[in-house]
Amino acid sequence: MRIFLAGATGAVGRRLVPMLIADGHEVVAMTHTPAKADGLRAAGALPIVGDALDREAVLGAVIGAQPEVIVHQMTALAGASDMRHFDRVFATTNRLRTEGTAHLLEGARAAGTRRLVVQGYTGWPFARTGGPVKDEDAPLDDQPPHAQRATLAAMREMESLVTDECAGVDGVVLRYGALYGPGTSLAADGEVTQLVRRRRLPVIGDGAGRWSFTHIDDAAGGVVAALAPGAPAGVFAIVDDEPAATAEWIPELAAAVGARPPRHVPAWVGRLAAGEAAATMMTESRGASNARARSVLGWAPRHPTWREGFRQAL
Repeated sequence: MRIFLAGATGAVGRRLVPMLIADGHEVVAMTHTPAKADGLRAAGALPIVGDALDREAVLGAVIGAQPEVIVHQMTALAGASDMRHFDRVFATTNRLRTEGTAHLLEGARAAGTRRLVVQGYTGWPFARTGGPVKDEDAPLDDQPPHAQRATLAAMREMESLVTDECAGVDGVVLRYGALYGPGTSLAADGEVTQLVRRRRLPVIGDGAGRWSFTHIDDAAGGVVAALAPGAPAGVFAIVDDEPAATAEWIPELAAAVGARPPRHVPAWVGRLAAGEAAATMMTESRGASNARARSVLGWAPRHPTWREGFRQAL
């Protein structure tokens, strides 16, 4: 199968390219960075250098490639650890989610591409009501912290574009949890890991906010599952089996990297120091269930729990 992979040199894309090649697919791999084209070629992909926010460039690349499937794994998350200015940090990623997705979808229609698979996110976007673990049908937050409103709106728009029955393609949204492993902020040299080493990532308030985690290889494996013959369209949470409260996973992360235990600060101090978005994520976020991905896509995490995964990856 010929696959057009946008974001081929990102954290997920780098793990995904060799998986697709090993499965016998022909991969046309788009990167924004010319210096990374040779690495894609060496991996067995056909590289294309282009800007996903340039409509004409994307249309030309997709129509020229004539792919059967388009996979969108584009983000701009390097250094995305400033939760006080959440929407500012995610501004480019939000454009990739909205404008970039629209360009790829337009290209898919023009090229006759039958399927579009995109990278989503699960966890803090859920409404902060009800139980601690949600499925894909649970509503998203209608009143997110002010600093996250543009980012949540971009997520909604992207999912709506992809799952619209009138879009003309079978749309698949893979909602990842917090990614960890090589190339992420939760890598051995990642931004979040460095904060933990310096004891600058405290447990805020009761630390009851639940987070779901996804190893980078399990994220790539979710894409592979979504490309299997007969795989349905829809929205799927690609997360491990154990959503965890921040009061639990932050100390475990510190132990995994040999750091001192994190500090604990009252919720009001956390809001003042890190902002409302960070405090809310630490105290009120909901985790996600992977039951649908397991039963419908036949996907299962190679790293079923972050406890083991942290220690192996870090």
